[in-house]
Amino acid sequence: MTFQAPRGTLDILPEDQKYWRYVEHHASKIAARFGFQRIDTPVFENAELFERGVGDSTDIVEKETYTFTDRGGDRVTLRPEGTAPVCRAYIQHGMHTLPQPVRLFYIWTGFRYERPQAGRYRQFNQFGIEIIGESDATVDAEVIEVAWRFLEDVGLSDLTLTVNSIGDDECRPVYIEELKAFYQDHIEEICDDCKRRLIRNSLRLLDCKNDQCQPIIAAAPQSVNHLCDECSAHWEALKAYLGNVGLNFEIDHKLVRGLDYYTRTVFEITPPVEGRTATIVGGGRYDGLIEQLGGNSTPGIGYGMGIERVIENLKRQEVPVPEPEIVKVLVAHLGDLAKNEALRLASELRQGGVTSILSPSRGLRSQLRYANAKNCTHAVIIGDDELAKGVAMVRDLRQSEQSEVSLDSVVSSFTENS
Repeated sequence: MTFQAPRGTLDILPEDQKYWRYVEHHASKIAARFGFQRIDTPVFENAELFERGVGDSTDIVEKETYTFTDRGGDRVTLRPEGTAPVCRAYIQHGMHTLPQPVRLFYIWTGFRYERPQAGRYRQFNQFGIEIIGESDATVDAEVIEVAWRFLEDVGLSDLTLTVNSIGDDECRPVYIEELKAFYQDHIEEICDDCKRRLIRNSLRLLDCKNDQCQPIIAAAPQSVNHLCDECSAHWEALKAYLGNVGLNFEIDHKLVRGLDYYTRTVFEITPPVEGRTATIVGGGRYDGLIEQLGGNSTPGIGYGMGIERVIENLKRQEVPVPEPEIVKVLVAHLGDLAKNEALRLASELRQGGVTSILSPSRGLRSQLRYANAKNCTHAVIIGDDELAKGVAMVRDLRQSEQSEVSLDSVVSSFTENS
C-alpha cells in the first residue's frame, strides 16, 4: 500500500517554505504596524459555537464542518473559520474590560469538508484580524486597508476591492421580504439549492454560483436601496473613508458573504482571475455576534485571508520571494580523523549561532557540489594535512575565495562579523 496525503490537504515542501515564511513575516509586520496583537485559539471548539454563531443553515455548518462526538461524549468541531472562536475568547476572558476597541490578529489552520480544487483545500491556513468594540465606519475602512496594504507589501498587484452593505436587524428583514417575493416570481428558473435557500437563508440567494441563477441575481432588488437611516449613513461614511485612505473600490450588489453573522459592511479582494475560489480576502461587520454567543452587545468587524491563495497568486504573478540571507557552512572532511574533527567543529559552529551542516562522507568535489545544492555560503575543509597543521581551509562559495584559518579560530571567523 502506498500512502498519500489525505485528499484536500497539502504538503509544504522545503522549496516552498520561503513563501510561507515570507507571508507570515509580512502578516505579523503589517498587523503590528496597525496596532494589532496576536491571539491563538484551539483548533477545535464546542460544535454549538459555530452552529449558533456562523448559522446552522449556512453551507459551512450544513455541509462542510468536521464535527464529531469525542470520547467524553462532547460534540466538537474542527475550526472552520476564525471569528467565532475569537469572539468566544473575547467573552470568556473578559476582554470587554480592556480599552475598546480590542485589535487582534491570528495566523491559523482551519478545516472544511469541501470539494478540493485550485486554491481550495480541506485543511487551509488564514491570516485574519478582528476589531471588537467599535461601530464607527472608520474601523471598517481600517480593516479593509490592513488587508490591502498587506497584499501590496508582499508584491501582489492588479487586485479588485468590492464592497457592499447588507443592512442590519432593523432594515434587512424588509429587504429580505422583497427579495423573497422577487424570487417567488422566478421559482421555476432557479436551482434546487436556491429553492432551499429561499426558505431557510434567503440572503444567500445572491451568493449562488450556479449559471442558471445569474440572470435572476442580476435583476434582484439591491440591499443598499433598502438601508435604514443609520445603515445608510454608515455606508456613505465608509465609501468616503475608503477614498480618504486612497483605496479604489467597486460596489457589488450581490456580495453578501456566506455567514449569518454579517451586518452592514461586507467586502472581498480578488485577483484578475475568474472563479469562486479566486477570492483572496473576505470579511465584514458582525455587530450582533458576541451578543448571540452570550456576551454583551458589542460591535465587531474582521476578515479572513487565505494564505494558500496569497502564495498561489505570488507564484502566478511571478513575485520574487527572497531566500533568507544567512551564513550557512558546510564542514567538509577527508579521512576518518578529519571526520571526527569536522563533527566537533560543526557542533561548535552551531553553538556559536552559525548554521552548519556536516558533509556526508564522499570525495571533496562531491562534497562541494552538495554544499551548492544546500545553498551553503561557505565550506570549511579539513583533511589529514590540515589536521596535522592545526588549520582548516575556509572557502567563500559566493566569491570563490579561500583562506587558511587555524582550527581554534574557525568559529570566531564567522561569529565576529555576524
